[in-house]
Amino acid sequence: MKELVLTAIGGPENFKLREAAPRAPGPHEIRVRNAAIGVNFIDIYQRTGLYPVSVPTVLGQEAAGVVTAAGEGAPFKPGDRVAYMGAATYAEETVTDAGRAALLPDGVSDDAAAASFLKGLTAEMLLRQVYPVRAGQTALVTAAAGGVGLLLCRWAVHLGVRVIAVVGGADKVGAVKALGVGDVIDRSQTPDIAGAVRTLTNGRGADVAYDSVGKATFEACLDSLALRGMMVSYGNASGPVPPLAPLDLTRRGSLTLARPSLFHYATPDRLPAMAAALFDLLASGAIKPTIAATFPLAKGADAHRLLEAGKTIGAIILIFLLRLIKRA
Repeated sequence: MKELVLTAIGGPENFKLREAAPRAPGPHEIRVRNAAIGVNFIDIYQRTGLYPVSVPTVLGQEAAGVVTAAGEGAPFKPGDRVAYMGAATYAEETVTDAGRAALLPDGVSDDAAAASFLKGLTAEMLLRQVYPVRAGQTALVTAAAGGVGLLLCRWAVHLGVRVIAVVGGADKVGAVKALGVGDVIDRSQTPDIAGAVRTLTNGRGADVAYDSVGKATFEACLDSLALRGMMVSYGNASGPVPPLAPLDLTRRGSLTLARPSLFHYATPDRLPAMAAALFDLLASGAIKPTIAATFPLAKGADAHRLLEAGKTIGAIILIFLLRLIKRA
């Protein structure tokens, strides 16, 4: 089988395609023939060294495909369609912990699953667990035109939440408004995000801020919150956030700060319910992933360059050459 290997920490030019022998799954593991693979910012964080990994290594955190082998005790069988979160998904086949996988319903395609599993579970975690939103509340969402951001906005609107979205370019405003988001701030034109939020909320601020941009928007999000609001920092697209003293949260209005990791929430005991909530909304059409671009596995470096440039609207996935030929 083929796998895309990161040979050194640094730029995307350090990816190399190589042949490898698939290994047999151990107890409670499954081997999956990947049909589509999600590309996420965590992959970039690992490639650049922000999140340390040992090299050489195979990156990738999510994929969808068909089980080809199941270890003892795994609740899946060969032929089952699954989506999973794990490691080393940049490959034709991956062995993963069965507790990180979920059976795919017929109404959810491989592409939709690969574009939304990690991202959709992140949205579920943010909206239903970290800060369980209620209809009528106001949520500030940065990077709203990204893979997570679009799903997060659409899910929040579905729950009756007022979303104030932040995007990084005029070309992204329309895509977010099409989801039913009434208020979109283009930070390339309106750098004072907090001022804009205060104006839109008659001075009150947002109940919660979901921020994946990091350094460039962290302070503005804090300044956008209502009294006793919650700041949820879940990404570092622009770099790590600056240090923050706990007393600063008090001075800003007794705010709460959370820095959640999906892997601490989507544990084997919780994953089935989280995945079911996501798949129900995908199958019903209540939410729908936007796929910005597809690349063959061998062009994974180009996928990283595109995602890192911050110009995409939606998710990027890797698929396999045979499927690209069939599409043509």
